[in-house]
Amino acid sequence: MTAAAEGSPPLRMTRARRNALLQSEPVQGFALISPTFLYALILLVLPILVVIAHSFWTQNYLTIDRTFTLENYRIALTEPIYRDLLWRSLYISLTVSFLTVVLAYPIAYFISFHGGRLKSLWLFLITIPFWTSYLLRVMSWKVILGYNGVLNSGLIGLGIIDEPSTALLYNSSAVIITLTHAWAAFAILPIFVSLEKIDRTLVEAATDLGDGPFRSFLRVTLPLSAPGIISAALIVMIPTVGDYVTPKLVGGKDGVMIANAIQAQFGKASNWPLGAALSVTTMLVVTLMAGVTVLVIRAAQRLAR
Repeated sequence: MTAAAEGSPPLRMTRARRNALLQSEPVQGFALISPTFLYALILLVLPILVVIAHSFWTQNYLTIDRTFTLENYRIALTEPIYRDLLWRSLYISLTVSFLTVVLAYPIAYFISFHGGRLKSLWLFLITIPFWTSYLLRVMSWKVILGYNGVLNSGLIGLGIIDEPSTALLYNSSAVIITLTHAWAAFAILPIFVSLEKIDRTLVEAATDLGDGPFRSFLRVTLPLSAPGIISAALIVMIPTVGDYVTPKLVGGKDGVMIANAIQAQFGKASNWPLGAALSVTTMLVVTLMAGVTVLVIRAAQRLAR
């Protein structure tokens, strides 16, 4: 029978023995494993495990076809749905560019020729709407054009319509209105800079030679401000072709643009090759359209002379 069984007092670890145990090599080695070391080890091993798992999943569940083909470009150019979306995007973009320049030119002209000492203040006021998020401005137009929105309420109050109209929202017209407002300042500023560079003595000379205000504007001011018009048109046209947020929020099924189709291919459809083909096709078409726009404006400038 042992001493413990006979009721002897339990053994206690003395302080000297505890210190000797803590100073032993295995315990000291375990104490060196600090939390920082563990975190570093995890950060080092985790990417390796992710790469191994991805390689295993790719080899067993995915088959990547690397055969060179132009089939996706054929689909992007000939498939009716993608062709119609591209043409709709070009139509909306050109319409927005035209309306924006037409609305921006009188404002820029007034600030440049009649702003006087308040030019900086007018430019400051123009930029105020852009202090807010683009998304908030689009949502505000959704409220304005909505079924119970400000515009419908105003038309009912004036007696123009008897009940709210559903034709103001979720169509291409809503997209055009929203984009025209959103890009107005980007058209005003380059036109203003171009008008500021015009020598005022040329306008005075045209007036002295018998030209009235309208004729001197057509023969002097408008041709000399053509670089600003071209810049404004391109600044508005190129980004609006690929706009995604505006048709998503206010376009509905009738206002869907090519960017929404591209996002769908990279998202839910998981057809990245077709999405890339649509992107490249849109980029080439926009480049061609921008070149044609520049040539048309320059031709109009030569005829005006």
